[in-house]
Amino acid sequence: MIQLVERQRPDFVVISGDLTQRAKPEQFREARAFVDRIEALGVPTLTVPGNHDVPLYRVWERIFNPYGCYRKHFSPELEPVYRDEELLVVGINTAFGWTIKDGRITLRRLLEVEKILRATPESVLKVVVAHHHLIPPPNFGTQEVLANAYEAIDLFSSAGVDLILSGHLHQAYIGSSEEFYPKGRPPVVILHSGTTTSNRGRGGEREANTCNWIEADGKSIVVSHYRWHHKLGRFAEHSRHWYPRQELVPYTLEGLEAPGRSREPVPARPPAAPTATI
Repeated sequence: MIQLVERQRPDFVVISGDLTQRAKPEQFREARAFVDRIEALGVPTLTVPGNHDVPLYRVWERIFNPYGCYRKHFSPELEPVYRDEELLVVGINTAFGWTIKDGRITLRRLLEVEKILRATPESVLKVVVAHHHLIPPPNFGTQEVLANAYEAIDLFSSAGVDLILSGHLHQAYIGSSEEFYPKGRPPVVILHSGTTTSNRGRGGEREANTCNWIEADGKSIVVSHYRWHHKLGRFAEHSRHWYPRQELVPYTLEGLEAPGRSREPVPARPPAAPTATI
Protein backbone atom coordinates (compact mmCIF):
# COMPACT_ATOMS: atom_id res chain seq x y z
CA MET A 1 0.00 0.00 0.00
CA ILE A 2 2.78 2.42 0.87
CA GLN A 3 4.48 1.58 -2.41
CA LEU A 4 1.27 2.37 -4.30
CA VAL A 5 1.00 5.74 -2.60
CA GLU A 6 4.67 6.44 -3.22
CA ARG A 7 4.38 5.43 -6.87
CA GLN A 8 1.18 7.25 -7.79
CA ARG A 9 1.37 10.22 -5.42
CA PRO A 10 -2.33 10.92 -4.70
CA ASP A 11 -3.36 14.42 -3.69
CA PHE A 12 -5.29 13.02 -0.72
CA VAL A 13 -5.93 9.72 1.08
CA VAL A 14 -9.20 8.82 2.82
CA ILE A 15 -9.35 6.06 5.45
CA SER A 16 -12.97 5.17 6.13
CA GLY A 17 -12.68 3.47 9.51
CA ASP A 18 -11.88 0.12 11.14
CA LEU A 19 -8.26 0.98 11.67
CA THR A 20 -8.11 -1.78 14.30
CA GLN A 21 -9.65 -5.17 15.01
CA ARG A 22 -10.52 -4.70 18.68
CA ALA A 23 -9.64 -1.05 19.46
CA LYS A 24 -6.59 -2.08 21.51
CA PRO A 25 -3.90 0.53 22.21
CA GLU A 26 -1.20 -1.49 20.46
CA GLN A 27 -3.41 -1.84 17.37
CA PHE A 28 -3.98 1.92 17.29
CA ARG A 29 -0.23 2.50 17.59
CA GLU A 30 0.39 0.24 14.58
CA ALA A 31 -2.35 1.98 12.59
CA ARG A 32 -0.97 5.40 13.50
CA ALA A 33 2.52 4.36 12.36
CA PHE A 34 1.06 3.18 9.03
CA VAL A 35 -0.77 6.47 8.43
CA ASP A 36 2.34 8.41 9.46
CA ARG A 37 4.23 6.69 6.63
CA ILE A 38 1.64 7.98 4.16
CA GLU A 39 1.79 11.50 5.53
CA ALA A 40 5.61 11.39 5.52
CA LEU A 41 5.33 11.19 1.72
CA GLY A 42 3.65 14.60 1.76
CA VAL A 43 0.13 13.20 1.26
CA PRO A 44 -2.59 14.57 3.58
CA THR A 45 -5.11 12.11 5.04
CA LEU A 46 -8.59 12.15 6.55
CA THR A 47 -9.80 9.38 8.85
CA VAL A 48 -13.13 8.54 10.50
CA PRO A 49 -13.65 5.82 13.14
CA GLY A 50 -15.34 2.50 12.43
CA ASN A 51 -17.25 0.17 14.74
CA HIS A 52 -14.08 -1.91 15.29
CA ASP A 53 -12.39 1.23 16.64
CA VAL A 54 -14.81 1.21 19.59
CA PRO A 55 -13.99 -1.33 22.36
CA LEU A 56 -16.25 -4.38 22.22
CA TYR A 57 -15.38 -6.34 25.36
CA ARG A 58 -14.07 -3.51 27.57
CA VAL A 59 -17.64 -2.62 28.48
CA TRP A 60 -16.91 0.18 30.95
CA GLU A 61 -14.70 1.92 28.39
CA ARG A 62 -17.24 1.23 25.66
CA ILE A 63 -19.94 3.04 27.62
CA PHE A 64 -18.03 5.97 29.12
CA ASN A 65 -15.03 6.55 26.83
CA PRO A 66 -15.65 4.72 23.51
CA TYR A 67 -13.27 6.89 21.47
CA GLY A 68 -10.48 7.29 24.02
CA CYS A 69 -7.84 5.33 22.11
CA TYR A 70 -8.93 6.70 18.75
CA ARG A 71 -8.68 10.29 19.99
CA LYS A 72 -5.30 9.64 21.60
CA HIS A 73 -3.70 8.15 18.51
CA PHE A 74 -5.55 9.90 15.68
CA SER A 75 -7.56 12.99 16.46
CA PRO A 76 -9.89 14.48 19.06
CA GLU A 77 -12.11 15.35 16.07
CA LEU A 78 -14.30 12.39 15.09
CA GLU A 79 -15.88 14.20 12.13
CA PRO A 80 -13.04 16.05 10.40
CA VAL A 81 -13.47 18.38 7.43
CA TYR A 82 -10.86 19.08 4.76
CA ARG A 83 -11.24 21.84 2.20
CA ASP A 84 -9.20 23.64 -0.40
CA GLU A 85 -10.06 25.49 -3.61
CA GLU A 86 -10.91 22.28 -5.49
CA LEU A 87 -11.92 19.72 -2.90
CA LEU A 88 -14.23 19.41 0.13
CA VAL A 89 -14.14 16.21 2.20
CA VAL A 90 -16.60 15.96 5.10
CA GLY A 91 -16.27 13.19 7.69
CA ILE A 92 -19.32 11.74 9.48
CA ASN A 93 -19.05 9.47 12.50
CA THR A 94 -21.47 6.53 12.21
CA ALA A 95 -19.93 4.29 14.92
CA PHE A 96 -21.08 4.82 18.50
CA GLY A 97 -20.44 3.23 21.88
CA TRP A 98 -23.61 1.16 21.64
CA THR A 99 -22.92 0.15 18.03
CA ILE A 100 -22.25 -3.57 17.64
CA LYS A 101 -22.30 -3.70 13.84
CA ASP A 102 -24.81 -1.37 12.21
CA GLY A 103 -24.30 2.38 12.38
CA ARG A 104 -26.28 5.57 12.02
CA ILE A 105 -25.96 9.18 10.94
CA THR A 106 -27.39 11.59 13.50
CA LEU A 107 -29.82 14.22 12.31
CA ARG A 108 -27.71 16.77 14.17
CA ARG A 109 -24.73 15.95 11.99
CA LEU A 110 -26.86 16.08 8.84
CA LEU A 111 -27.87 19.64 9.68
CA GLU A 112 -24.22 20.57 10.24
CA VAL A 113 -23.16 18.96 6.97
CA GLU A 114 -25.95 20.71 5.09
CA LYS A 115 -24.59 24.11 6.14
CA ILE A 116 -21.09 23.13 5.03
CA LEU A 117 -22.28 21.82 1.66
CA ARG A 118 -24.53 24.74 0.80
CA ALA A 119 -21.77 27.23 1.67
CA THR A 120 -19.37 25.51 -0.76
CA PRO A 121 -19.10 26.68 -4.39
CA GLU A 122 -20.64 24.39 -6.98
CA SER A 123 -17.32 23.90 -8.77
CA VAL A 124 -15.70 22.27 -5.71
CA LEU A 125 -15.63 18.44 -5.67
CA LYS A 126 -17.79 17.49 -2.68
CA VAL A 127 -17.04 14.20 -0.90
CA VAL A 128 -18.69 12.71 2.19
CA VAL A 129 -16.94 9.98 4.21
CA ALA A 130 -18.79 7.65 6.60
CA HIS A 131 -17.74 4.22 7.83
CA HIS A 132 -21.08 2.44 7.42
CA HIS A 133 -22.69 1.84 4.05
CA LEU A 134 -25.63 3.78 2.60
CA ILE A 135 -26.45 1.23 -0.11
CA PRO A 136 -26.49 -2.57 0.25
CA PRO A 137 -23.69 -4.72 -1.18
CA PRO A 138 -24.09 -7.35 -3.92
CA ASN A 139 -25.72 -10.54 -2.59
CA PHE A 140 -26.60 -8.58 0.53
CA GLY A 141 -29.26 -10.94 1.92
CA THR A 142 -30.56 -9.38 5.15
CA GLN A 143 -27.80 -6.78 5.41
CA GLU A 144 -29.28 -3.41 6.41
CA VAL A 145 -27.94 0.04 5.59
CA LEU A 146 -27.19 2.55 8.33
CA ALA A 147 -29.98 4.37 10.15
CA ASN A 148 -31.11 7.65 8.54
CA ALA A 149 -29.59 6.63 5.21
CA TYR A 150 -32.69 7.82 3.33
CA GLU A 151 -32.53 11.27 4.96
CA ALA A 152 -28.79 11.48 4.32
CA ILE A 153 -29.07 10.61 0.63
CA ASP A 154 -31.95 13.06 0.22
CA LEU A 155 -29.73 15.83 1.57
CA PHE A 156 -26.58 14.82 -0.29
CA SER A 157 -28.29 14.54 -3.67
CA SER A 158 -29.97 17.94 -3.28
CA ALA A 159 -26.83 19.69 -1.97
CA GLY A 160 -24.52 18.68 -4.81
CA VAL A 161 -22.45 15.91 -3.22
CA ASP A 162 -20.42 14.18 -5.94
CA LEU A 163 -19.17 11.15 -4.04
CA ILE A 164 -19.85 9.18 -0.85
CA LEU A 165 -17.08 6.93 0.53
CA SER A 166 -17.59 4.15 3.09
CA GLY A 167 -15.85 0.97 4.20
CA HIS A 168 -17.72 -1.30 6.60
CA LEU A 169 -18.39 -4.53 4.72
CA HIS A 170 -14.93 -5.69 3.59
CA GLN A 171 -16.04 -5.74 -0.04
CA ALA A 172 -15.61 -3.13 -2.78
CA TYR A 173 -18.71 -2.12 -4.73
CA ILE A 174 -20.11 0.97 -6.39
CA GLY A 175 -23.57 2.35 -7.12
CA SER A 176 -25.51 5.59 -7.22
CA SER A 177 -28.19 7.32 -5.20
CA GLU A 178 -30.74 7.09 -8.02
CA GLU A 179 -30.41 3.31 -8.19
CA PHE A 180 -31.50 2.89 -4.56
CA TYR A 181 -33.20 6.17 -3.60
CA PRO A 182 -34.71 7.52 -6.83
CA LYS A 183 -35.52 11.23 -6.70
CA GLY A 184 -35.19 12.21 -10.35
CA ARG A 185 -31.99 14.10 -9.52
CA PRO A 186 -28.44 13.81 -10.87
CA PRO A 187 -27.04 10.80 -8.99
CA VAL A 188 -24.47 10.80 -6.21
CA VAL A 189 -21.76 8.17 -6.76
CA ILE A 190 -21.56 5.85 -3.73
CA LEU A 191 -18.31 3.92 -3.35
CA HIS A 192 -17.63 1.26 -0.74
CA SER A 193 -14.09 0.18 -0.02
CA GLY A 194 -12.95 -3.39 0.42
CA THR A 195 -10.26 -4.56 2.85
CA THR A 196 -6.93 -2.92 2.13
CA THR A 197 -4.55 -4.20 4.81
CA SER A 198 -6.09 -7.31 6.43
CA ASN A 199 -7.28 -10.78 5.35
CA ARG A 200 -10.96 -10.13 6.18
CA GLY A 201 -12.23 -9.63 2.63
CA ARG A 202 -15.71 -10.95 1.83
CA GLY A 203 -17.67 -12.13 -1.19
CA GLY A 204 -15.48 -12.20 -4.27
CA GLU A 205 -12.71 -10.52 -2.30
CA ARG A 206 -12.32 -13.18 0.37
CA GLU A 207 -8.74 -12.98 1.65
CA ALA A 208 -8.02 -10.34 -1.02
CA ASN A 209 -6.76 -6.81 -0.49
CA THR A 210 -8.31 -3.94 -2.42
CA CYS A 211 -8.48 -0.16 -2.46
CA ASN A 212 -9.98 2.56 -4.65
CA TRP A 213 -8.23 5.20 -6.75
CA ILE A 214 -10.33 8.24 -7.65
CA GLU A 215 -9.57 10.91 -10.23
CA ALA A 216 -11.73 13.93 -10.98
CA ASP A 217 -11.80 17.11 -12.95
CA GLY A 218 -14.47 19.79 -13.34
CA LYS A 219 -16.78 17.56 -15.39
CA SER A 220 -16.39 13.91 -14.41
CA ILE A 221 -15.07 11.32 -11.96
CA VAL A 222 -13.18 8.10 -12.68
CA VAL A 223 -13.11 5.38 -10.00
CA SER A 224 -10.64 2.51 -10.30
CA HIS A 225 -10.77 -0.57 -8.09
CA TYR A 226 -7.26 -1.79 -7.29
CA ARG A 227 -6.58 -5.34 -6.14
CA TRP A 228 -3.42 -6.96 -4.82
CA HIS A 229 -1.99 -9.29 -7.45
CA HIS A 230 0.38 -11.88 -6.03
CA LYS A 231 2.01 -12.61 -9.39
CA LEU A 232 2.71 -8.93 -9.95
CA GLY A 233 3.68 -8.32 -6.33
CA ARG A 234 1.70 -5.08 -6.17
CA PHE A 235 -1.72 -3.48 -6.35
CA ALA A 236 -3.00 -3.24 -9.93
CA GLU A 237 -6.12 -1.78 -11.51
CA HIS A 238 -8.93 -4.33 -11.54
CA SER A 239 -11.87 -2.34 -12.95
CA ARG A 240 -12.77 1.24 -13.87
CA HIS A 241 -15.96 3.31 -13.66
CA TRP A 242 -16.64 6.76 -15.17
CA TYR A 243 -19.37 9.20 -14.08
CA PRO A 244 -20.31 12.81 -14.85
CA ARG A 245 -19.98 15.28 -11.99
CA GLN A 246 -23.26 15.80 -10.16
CA GLU A 247 -23.74 19.42 -11.26
CA LEU A 248 -23.01 18.77 -14.95
CA VAL A 249 -25.85 19.87 -17.26
CA PRO A 250 -26.84 17.88 -19.19
CA TYR A 251 -25.83 14.94 -17.05
CA THR A 252 -23.94 12.92 -19.67
CA LEU A 253 -20.44 11.76 -20.53
CA GLU A 254 -20.86 12.66 -24.19
CA GLY A 255 -18.10 14.90 -25.45
CA LEU A 256 -16.02 14.51 -22.28
CA GLU A 257 -12.47 13.26 -21.89
CA ALA A 258 -11.92 11.10 -18.82
CA PRO A 259 -9.66 12.59 -16.16
CA GLY A 260 -6.67 10.46 -15.36
CA ARG A 261 -2.98 9.99 -15.22
CA SER A 262 -0.76 7.66 -17.19
CA ARG A 263 -1.43 4.02 -16.27
CA GLU A 264 1.81 2.34 -17.18
CA PRO A 265 2.22 -1.08 -15.52
CA VAL A 266 4.77 0.18 -12.98
CA PRO A 267 5.24 3.92 -13.51
CA ALA A 268 8.23 5.44 -11.78
CA ARG A 269 6.26 8.65 -11.22
CA PRO A 270 2.99 9.60 -12.93
CA PRO A 271 3.00 12.88 -14.89
CA ALA A 272 1.28 15.87 -13.38
CA ALA A 273 -2.36 16.40 -14.36
CA PRO A 274 -4.90 19.08 -13.45
CA THR A 275 -7.08 16.76 -11.39
CA ALA A 276 -8.13 16.37 -7.80
CA THR A 277 -7.32 12.85 -6.65
CA ILE A 278 -8.46 11.05 -3.51
